[in-house]
Amino acid sequence: MTKTLLSFGHGYSARALARRLVPQGWTIYGTTRNPDRADNLRAEGVTPILWPDGDLSTAFDTATHLLISAGPDAKGDPVLNLYRDRIAAIAPRLEWAGYLSTTGVYGDHRGGWVTEDTPLTPSTRRGQMRVDAETAWRAIPGLPLHIFRLAGIYGPGRGPFEKVRQGTARRIVKPGQVFSRIHVDDIAQVLEASIRQPNPGAAYNVCDNDPAPPQDVIGYAAGLLGLPVPPEVPFDEAGMTPMARSFYAESKRVDNTRIKQELGVSLIYPDYRSGLKALLEATGDA
Repeated sequence: MTKTLLSFGHGYSARALARRLVPQGWTIYGTTRNPDRADNLRAEGVTPILWPDGDLSTAFDTATHLLISAGPDAKGDPVLNLYRDRIAAIAPRLEWAGYLSTTGVYGDHRGGWVTEDTPLTPSTRRGQMRVDAETAWRAIPGLPLHIFRLAGIYGPGRGPFEKVRQGTARRIVKPGQVFSRIHVDDIAQVLEASIRQPNPGAAYNVCDNDPAPPQDVIGYAAGLLGLPVPPEVPFDEAGMTPMARSFYAESKRVDNTRIKQELGVSLIYPDYRSGLKALLEATGDA
């Protein structure tokens, strides 16, 4: 039987998954707000559907799998706001549904470890909206839902190298601050592994093995490029935007044991050093 994925908000992570599924004969429908992106999606073997006005009838009628990458806003989850009843109607026949959330749902743990069983206590409005969205998706009867809480995403086109080259990278230092990260190719393999062995109701932390201070990552990238390490800038003097500062409001180490033990995942890039080195070797840039 042909597998068909309906992918809402078919962006960076979903496209990485599609690169794995399309060669296996999957049919993939991906929504996008940007008409200019449609040709790129077609070239990747994905049928683009413009959001929110495109015709989703065929995708809904044939979908065996559902992926939601679109994030919530002040009005709630955009997919459920438009299609809650339609999704509820097809939920019992779906083989798998995945919701891409964020580790921001755990809030601040002052550098301590969190697992999927850690209570959800977000400290930002953005994190709370994700908790609300997770709850709303879980409330759909019969939906074989899997939640993936993603750490900071990097990969081709999303690395620190360009800012280091341009001299605009900053090593902002806040004592005790650590972030977890994940390469987009590892997100894709976690999703594929879950599709192959569904466990409805499960939540998974998707991150690498090495939570690290952000200034260490910038320093390592500079070293790979053979450029001077940018000077340290104290957090209180950094003059950051409110959005940028909000990321520093939380410090935690995210445990990824479940994706390894339950899904059998062996990370392609187990730490930022291996990931950044591979990016540079593959493209000469990132």
